[in-house]
Amino acid sequence: MVPYKKQFRVIALAMAGILVLTLIAAGCTESGSGPSSSQERTSIKVTGSTTVLPIAQKAADVYMGTHPNADIQVTGGGSSVGVQAAGEKTADIGMSSRDVKPDELKKYPGMVITPIGKDGVAIIVHPANTVPGLTTAQVKAIYNGNYTNWREVGGPDLTIVVVGRDSASGTREFFTSSIMGGQNTVPTMLEKNSNGAVKQTITQTPGAIGYVGLGFIDNAVKAVRITTDTGAIEPTVDNVLSGKYPLSRSLYLLTSGQPTGLARDYIDFILSSEGQSLLAEEGFVPVK
Repeated sequence: MVPYKKQFRVIALAMAGILVLTLIAAGCTESGSGPSSSQERTSIKVTGSTTVLPIAQKAADVYMGTHPNADIQVTGGGSSVGVQAAGEKTADIGMSSRDVKPDELKKYPGMVITPIGKDGVAIIVHPANTVPGLTTAQVKAIYNGNYTNWREVGGPDLTIVVVGRDSASGTREFFTSSIMGGQNTVPTMLEKNSNGAVKQTITQTPGAIGYVGLGFIDNAVKAVRITTDTGAIEPTVDNVLSGKYPLSRSLYLLTSGQPTGLARDYIDFILSSEGQSLLAEEGFVPVK
């Protein structure tokens, strides 16, 4: 029979061993995960305007780089898609490059609209096109079919190929209102579903004309100067800021009610100095 003291000592040692093993296991669990990894992963969906898309995606990438538990999924589709998705809560945040319409506000009375920046709409042509500039009246005449050859507006002897956006596009809404005065464009217009698709078509078609946000301008296309009473104005950030460039608009993020959680933090990040600098890097105009 095991003496009482020896039996007690064995039990005590066993209990101490169990305690040590428990502490070691706990320590291993903690060392394998930081404080942030113990939090539940949070995901939000952001969808809408293809003009706002590169801003939203870049901001999401930077934000997720310092917030490993955040999952921000950004997709395009057009401003109308963004308004509907935010209003019907199929996405946490909608993106729009146009004002929300009165009938949309009536349909979604809880819509919260947050301006995040400004943009200019640039008229673009193939780099080889020698047209020196266009008035807004000439652009309208091209898009309604009154001009069909570039020589009619001071360019080369080349048939004009009209390129525009699809009906869900906020950029098209702005163009129709600001340039076309609500009139229809020529039926032969090639409709594209994104700024990028318009730009690609212009680069591949010497006679083409299209319109995109400032962030899509580079050496692959030629941004046409808009001739006004004060001269030929280039579509640049500085000219949008000064008010010289006539084709400018605001960019928005939309939520159903006041944003909360990750959606709120993400929007706050875009409005922060770091977020606004990212917006400027993409060729847009910060609001702060």
